[in-house]
Amino acid sequence: MSEDTLIAEKRRFHIEEAILVLLLLLSLVGIGIMDFSPADGYGYWLILVFVFCLFAMIIGWLQSKHRSDDFKIIFREQSIHWATSLLVVGGVFLIHQSGRIPEEDAGLIILLILSLSTILDGLRVGWRFSLVGIFLGVAAVVSVYTPHFLWIELGVAILIVAVTIAWELWTEKKAQS
Repeated sequence: MSEDTLIAEKRRFHIEEAILVLLLLLSLVGIGIMDFSPADGYGYWLILVFVFCLFAMIIGWLQSKHRSDDFKIIFREQSIHWATSLLVVGGVFLIHQSGRIPEEDAGLIILLILSLSTILDGLRVGWRFSLVGIFLGVAAVVSVYTPHFLWIELGVAILIVAVTIAWELWTEKKAQS
Protein backbone atom coordinates (compact mmCIF):
# COMPACT_ATOMS: atom_id res chain seq x y z
CA MET A 1 0.00 0.00 0.00
CA SER A 2 1.39 3.41 -0.90
CA GLU A 3 2.00 6.06 1.70
CA ASP A 4 -0.68 8.31 0.16
CA THR A 5 -3.23 5.50 0.47
CA LEU A 6 -2.27 4.92 4.10
CA ILE A 7 -2.61 8.62 4.87
CA ALA A 8 -6.02 8.74 3.15
CA GLU A 9 -7.19 5.67 5.06
CA LYS A 10 -5.97 7.13 8.34
CA ARG A 11 -7.74 10.43 7.62
CA ARG A 12 -10.95 8.58 6.77
CA PHE A 13 -10.67 6.62 10.03
CA HIS A 14 -10.30 9.84 12.01
CA ILE A 15 -13.38 11.34 10.35
CA GLU A 16 -15.42 8.17 10.86
CA GLU A 17 -14.26 7.94 14.47
CA ALA A 18 -15.24 11.59 15.06
CA ILE A 19 -18.67 10.85 13.59
CA LEU A 20 -18.97 7.77 15.84
CA VAL A 21 -18.14 9.84 18.93
CA LEU A 22 -20.53 12.61 17.89
CA LEU A 23 -23.39 10.16 17.27
CA LEU A 24 -22.76 8.48 20.61
CA LEU A 25 -22.77 11.87 22.37
CA LEU A 26 -25.97 12.91 20.61
CA SER A 27 -27.48 9.57 21.60
CA LEU A 28 -26.51 10.06 25.24
CA VAL A 29 -28.06 13.53 25.17
CA GLY A 30 -31.25 12.04 23.74
CA ILE A 31 -31.35 9.35 26.41
CA GLY A 32 -30.94 12.01 29.08
CA ILE A 33 -33.68 14.16 27.52
CA MET A 34 -36.00 11.19 27.28
CA ASP A 35 -35.43 10.42 30.97
CA PHE A 36 -36.52 13.92 32.04
CA SER A 37 -39.19 14.63 29.42
CA PRO A 38 -40.58 11.85 27.24
CA ALA A 39 -42.34 14.40 25.01
CA ASP A 40 -39.08 16.22 24.28
CA GLY A 41 -37.28 12.88 23.84
CA TYR A 42 -39.83 11.88 21.24
CA GLY A 43 -39.11 15.01 19.18
CA TYR A 44 -35.37 14.70 19.71
CA TRP A 45 -35.26 11.15 18.31
CA LEU A 46 -37.32 12.26 15.36
CA ILE A 47 -34.74 14.96 14.56
CA LEU A 48 -31.90 12.49 15.12
CA VAL A 49 -33.21 10.29 12.31
CA PHE A 50 -32.30 13.14 9.94
CA VAL A 51 -28.92 13.65 11.64
CA PHE A 52 -28.03 9.96 11.34
CA CYS A 53 -29.08 10.04 7.68
CA LEU A 54 -26.78 13.00 7.05
CA PHE A 55 -23.80 11.36 8.71
CA ALA A 56 -24.41 8.06 6.91
CA MET A 57 -24.31 9.96 3.62
CA ILE A 58 -21.09 11.71 4.64
CA ILE A 59 -19.46 8.37 5.45
CA GLY A 60 -20.73 6.94 2.16
CA TRP A 61 -19.29 9.92 0.30
CA LEU A 62 -15.93 9.42 2.00
CA GLN A 63 -15.94 5.77 1.03
CA SER A 64 -16.88 6.51 -2.58
CA LYS A 65 -13.43 8.02 -3.13
CA HIS A 66 -15.22 11.07 -4.56
CA ARG A 67 -16.25 9.33 -7.79
CA SER A 68 -19.59 10.79 -8.88
CA ASP A 69 -21.01 7.46 -10.11
CA ASP A 70 -20.28 5.75 -6.80
CA PHE A 71 -21.71 8.66 -4.85
CA LYS A 72 -24.92 8.67 -6.91
CA ILE A 73 -25.49 5.01 -6.07
CA ILE A 74 -24.70 5.58 -2.40
CA PHE A 75 -26.94 8.66 -2.26
CA ARG A 76 -29.84 6.76 -3.84
CA GLU A 77 -29.46 3.78 -1.49
CA GLN A 78 -29.11 6.01 1.56
CA SER A 79 -32.11 8.10 0.54
CA ILE A 80 -34.31 5.03 0.14
CA HIS A 81 -33.07 3.49 3.38
CA TRP A 82 -33.63 6.58 5.52
CA ALA A 83 -36.87 7.56 3.78
CA THR A 84 -38.36 4.18 4.66
CA SER A 85 -37.11 4.63 8.22
CA LEU A 86 -38.90 7.97 8.34
CA LEU A 87 -42.09 6.35 7.00
CA VAL A 88 -42.02 3.84 9.86
CA VAL A 89 -41.35 6.63 12.37
CA GLY A 90 -44.29 8.50 10.81
CA GLY A 91 -46.41 5.42 11.44
CA VAL A 92 -45.42 5.48 15.10
CA PHE A 93 -46.32 9.18 15.19
CA LEU A 94 -49.78 8.50 13.74
CA ILE A 95 -50.43 5.64 16.16
CA HIS A 96 -49.24 7.85 19.03
CA GLN A 97 -51.55 10.68 17.88
CA SER A 98 -54.50 8.26 17.93
CA GLY A 99 -53.84 7.69 21.62
CA ARG A 100 -52.84 4.04 21.32
CA ILE A 101 -49.19 4.60 22.32
CA PRO A 102 -48.25 6.73 25.35
CA GLU A 103 -45.68 9.49 24.75
CA GLU A 104 -42.89 7.82 26.75
CA ASP A 105 -43.37 4.58 24.81
CA ALA A 106 -43.41 6.38 21.44
CA GLY A 107 -39.93 7.77 22.16
CA LEU A 108 -38.62 4.29 22.98
CA ILE A 109 -40.17 2.84 19.83
CA ILE A 110 -38.58 5.55 17.69
CA LEU A 111 -35.28 4.87 19.45
CA LEU A 112 -35.57 1.18 18.53
CA ILE A 113 -36.44 2.04 14.92
CA LEU A 114 -33.41 4.34 14.76
CA SER A 115 -31.33 1.54 16.28
CA LEU A 116 -32.42 -0.96 13.64
CA SER A 117 -31.97 1.52 10.79
CA THR A 118 -28.49 2.38 12.02
CA ILE A 119 -27.44 -1.24 12.43
CA LEU A 120 -28.66 -2.10 8.93
CA ASP A 121 -27.05 0.98 7.41
CA GLY A 122 -23.82 -0.01 9.13
CA LEU A 123 -23.75 -3.07 6.88
CA ARG A 124 -23.40 -0.61 3.99
CA VAL A 125 -21.21 2.16 5.42
CA GLY A 126 -19.16 0.35 8.05
CA TRP A 127 -19.19 -1.54 11.29
CA ARG A 128 -18.68 1.58 13.42
CA PHE A 129 -22.10 2.80 12.34
CA SER A 130 -23.57 -0.57 13.31
CA LEU A 131 -21.97 -0.21 16.74
CA VAL A 132 -23.88 3.02 17.27
CA GLY A 133 -27.09 1.20 16.33
CA ILE A 134 -26.34 -1.60 18.76
CA PHE A 135 -25.65 1.00 21.42
CA LEU A 136 -29.04 2.62 20.74
CA GLY A 137 -30.84 -0.71 21.04
CA VAL A 138 -29.07 -1.60 24.25
CA ALA A 139 -29.76 1.90 25.59
CA ALA A 140 -33.49 1.53 24.94
CA VAL A 141 -33.65 -1.77 26.81
CA VAL A 142 -31.35 -0.76 29.67
CA SER A 143 -33.28 2.49 30.23
CA VAL A 144 -36.45 0.51 30.88
CA TYR A 145 -34.92 -1.89 33.42
CA THR A 146 -32.34 0.21 35.27
CA PRO A 147 -33.05 3.40 37.24
CA HIS A 148 -29.50 4.82 36.89
CA PHE A 149 -29.05 3.83 33.28
CA LEU A 150 -27.30 6.99 32.08
CA TRP A 151 -24.06 6.05 33.88
CA ILE A 152 -24.18 2.53 32.48
CA GLU A 153 -24.74 3.83 28.96
CA LEU A 154 -21.96 6.40 29.33
CA GLY A 155 -19.62 3.55 30.26
CA VAL A 156 -20.78 1.51 27.26
CA ALA A 157 -20.22 4.50 24.94
CA ILE A 158 -16.68 5.00 26.29
CA LEU A 159 -16.02 1.28 25.85
CA ILE A 160 -17.23 1.41 22.23
CA VAL A 161 -14.92 4.32 21.42
CA ALA A 162 -11.98 2.62 23.15
CA VAL A 163 -12.56 -0.65 21.29
CA THR A 164 -12.75 1.07 17.89
CA ILE A 165 -9.53 2.98 18.54
CA ALA A 166 -7.78 -0.16 19.80
CA TRP A 167 -9.01 -2.06 16.73
CA GLU A 168 -7.65 0.61 14.39
CA LEU A 169 -4.29 0.68 16.15
CA TRP A 170 -4.09 -3.12 16.03
CA THR A 171 -4.96 -3.30 12.31
CA GLU A 172 -2.51 -0.47 11.55
CA LYS A 173 0.26 -2.25 13.43
CA LYS A 174 -0.58 -5.52 11.66
CA ALA A 175 -0.47 -3.77 8.24
CA GLN A 176 2.95 -2.29 8.96
CA SER A 177 4.49 -5.63 9.86
